[in-house]
Amino acid sequence: MASSLTTFTDEAKIALDTLSGRAAGLFAPSLRLGVTGLSRAGKTVFISALVHNLVHGGRLPLFEAQKSGRIARAFLEEQPDDAVPRFQYEDHIAALVVDRVWPDSTRAISELRLTIEYESASGWSRMFSAGKLSVDVVDYPGEWLLDLPLLGKSYADFSREAFEMAVLPVRVDLSREWQALSASVDPNADADEMTARRLAESFAAYLKACKLDERALSTLPPGRFLMPGDLEGSPALTFAPLPKLGLGRARYGSLQAMMERRYEAYKTYVVKPFFREHITRLDRQIVLIDALQALNAGPGAMADLERAVTEILSCFRPGRGNFLTDLFSRRIDRILVAATKADHLHHESHDWLQAIVRRLADRAVARANFTGADVDVVAMAAMRATREGTVKQGRETLPVIIGTPLRGEKINGETFDGKTETAIFPGDLPEKVDAVFDGFESKHQQNDDDPAIRFVRFRPPKLERTAEGVTLSLPHIRLDRALQFLIGDHLA
Repeated sequence: MASSLTTFTDEAKIALDTLSGRAAGLFAPSLRLGVTGLSRAGKTVFISALVHNLVHGGRLPLFEAQKSGRIARAFLEEQPDDAVPRFQYEDHIAALVVDRVWPDSTRAISELRLTIEYESASGWSRMFSAGKLSVDVVDYPGEWLLDLPLLGKSYADFSREAFEMAVLPVRVDLSREWQALSASVDPNADADEMTARRLAESFAAYLKACKLDERALSTLPPGRFLMPGDLEGSPALTFAPLPKLGLGRARYGSLQAMMERRYEAYKTYVVKPFFREHITRLDRQIVLIDALQALNAGPGAMADLERAVTEILSCFRPGRGNFLTDLFSRRIDRILVAATKADHLHHESHDWLQAIVRRLADRAVARANFTGADVDVVAMAAMRATREGTVKQGRETLPVIIGTPLRGEKINGETFDGKTETAIFPGDLPEKVDAVFDGFESKHQQNDDDPAIRFVRFRPPKLERTAEGVTLSLPHIRLDRALQFLIGDHLA
């Protein structure tokens, strides 16, 4: 699908950008790592923990270069792209360590350059390698990535699919007001700014309701309707799908013609530059997903998450080139799909969570016809907020997790105050992964007879300090495994 997102002119610009980057890389090797995921999947925490552990020499036993002592130092440098906001690493670390609050979600693209000085494990490589790698970490909202399929769809396609999604059982009650408003307008009527505004606002309200925890839905394009940034109120965001569209060309000056024009402007001036200037420049990618939130919300949310992952994978440029093709075109040769918040489960259940994500990723890869890149999955927590323990309940010994739930979190009728540390047993998880996926194609909604598994969210932990008062690196679960897969081969 990615090949259909660009024109010949776009490809020429991409080739020139790639050639320029490759030339610079001969003297200063670099790797562009994309970090994406839907809101609250943990992108900001992942990047902060990655940098903190490398800069401070954290415990990373599965990261071979660190384990073998070949990394001399890691440090932050000035990023190469002056037009891209800097990822505010220092502010995020202060929020995690000092205030013990989770940083704000990613709402725009940002970047950070982390440089690693290392010694190659091969004597031959040490003769020709600079022993220095710059990792340019590019953080961007997954909601924006889900806009990329729009580039291959007409306004009529977009409208038809939006209304088909709106009548799914998990969405129909949330979309009722917007559908009623849409049904009351005539697409062939004269264009009217206030009508367009009412439709856009109603459509955006429906998308935002789908995103709330109660539904936890993932496939919600256009992404800028959820995160408008400086485009808020612009004509490029003042459009919405329309029902009852005819097969012919829209009448000039009609409401449909206005909506079509603005939809095309959104693709041209918002979506396409994002793809050309950022996605096509990536070498490696990690996709973070909050499977636990979707599990809380039920089968409809899980089905929607699978749909979102499928569309995300379909937007990348996977594959491996050769020396000549790599000069003009970058390909993503490794993608890691990571289930975050593994610390919300006892380690005995981590294989279960990873199996769910493996099943979800495999289905998404097959549906996206995605080939040419190594795809792996992992259950991880970039910053571990809990520790493990056991409690006695009658004759049973239950594995529990211990931490401080966020203020307002609820379980079994209890509402937490955000200050009290608590031991929590998440519940009896299905023995078979298939139980989570049963009925995806038919139900698309939660069965009220089977209450959802409940996972609560926790505050960041109090960090350990040395006798000298130095804060130790951020605790994690399998961050080292993620690092090894994403950049380990470049440090071999």
